[in-house]
Amino acid sequence: MNKLTVELQVNGRAVRREVEPRLLLSDFLRHELGLTGTHVGCEHGVCGACTVLLDGAAVRSCLMLAVQAAGHEVQTVEVLGTPQQMHPLQEAFHEAHGLQCGFCTPGFLMTLLPFLESNPNPSEAEIREAISGNLCRCTGYQHIVDAVRLAAEHMGNKEAA
Repeated sequence: MNKLTVELQVNGRAVRREVEPRLLLSDFLRHELGLTGTHVGCEHGVCGACTVLLDGAAVRSCLMLAVQAAGHEVQTVEVLGTPQQMHPLQEAFHEAHGLQCGFCTPGFLMTLLPFLESNPNPSEAEIREAISGNLCRCTGYQHIVDAVRLAAEHMGNKEAA
């Protein structure tokens, strides 16, 4: 199969690779770029573990081909922070026990970043709607909801619901 050249921005850096036309964006990020924070769960777009930002919007990277991301900006969970200097959303998940095994966490974080930017003071119902496309087998979701409220406070939105 003929390879295609893909040029895009990933976590703020220019990337250029020759890829098979059928290569999924999730596999491109993990296998070509070594960004293993993007998890692959169901491979059908149902679980949300592979969520990344494409030009600022949350998308399922298992439903996109790498060639479809050409010319766009992709952000993965690796852009958020480090264990020494976590993003406020990461800190809130840690403090509110919003994660257990952690497999689904990158997808939740990347789903919630644009949500909190557009809705800095969400109600519990709005939070539950925002996370409804992400599956977690461990937490029971209440701690995730609590983490989102805390993140809203951490991010400077003191009137969080």
